[in-house]
Amino acid sequence: MPGSTTIGHSHPTVTISHEDAERLATVLGKMSEMLETAGPDRITDAQVGTLCDGHVDHRAEFTEWTRQLTRQIRAHL
Repeated sequence: MPGSTTIGHSHPTVTISHEDAERLATVLGKMSEMLETAGPDRITDAQVGTLCDGHVDHRAEFTEWTRQLTRQIRAHL
């Protein structure tokens, strides 16, 4: 479908618009920055716990996941 991004592997394909894929990549990129930065813009441990289903200790894994997903989406734009 022209103007859209397809995301899939062995599961059913999910298609989102190119514009939405760009926005998602931007949001995920900013989130990874906010996960690893120090200072007032840092995502708190409580927020990490909420985002990671109660696992506050998953900050590093969640940061890497958002970083990798950002790269994958941008590679397909």
